[in-house]
Amino acid sequence: MKFEHLIEINDPLNPLVDTISAAQLWRGLVLRAESPKLFVPHLDECQIDERTAGGFRRRLRYGQVVIVDRVRLEQPDRIRYEVPAQGDISASSLVMSIESPQPEVLFVRFQYDDGHDAATDAANAMYDDFRRSAYVASDIDTIRVLRELIADGRLDATLN
Repeated sequence: MKFEHLIEINDPLNPLVDTISAAQLWRGLVLRAESPKLFVPHLDECQIDERTAGGFRRRLRYGQVVIVDRVRLEQPDRIRYEVPAQGDISASSLVMSIESPQPEVLFVRFQYDDGHDAATDAANAMYDDFRRSAYVASDIDTIRVLRELIADGRLDATLN
């Protein structure tokens, strides 16, 4: 399943929505990668066990399930999550990209790829509809949490 969607961050025509800077948005997306428990309530544990100049490797524990992934930070506008095949889990990826088609207009594009071929996608069509809905709900929740952190001033300082 390959799936992507956009979430609008800033709308200059809507005065009820606080404007977020690209730098705040970037820091928030990096925070989501480094501290995912703030954004994913059912995640039990996240350990970063290897850092490089361009990212890090994480071990995520959901109950008895452990997933190892690699996060690539392509500053200032793209974060790439890569999950290699492991156990019953197939290789997959998620890319979050900050887009600014006009000044002060920001979007985040979420691109999912579960690595399956077209035949597998056809066989999993109904299941994939549920997954797409869950991804969109999770991504909307990510932006909601980022807005709360920004309102609290937690994304104004540079992250280490």
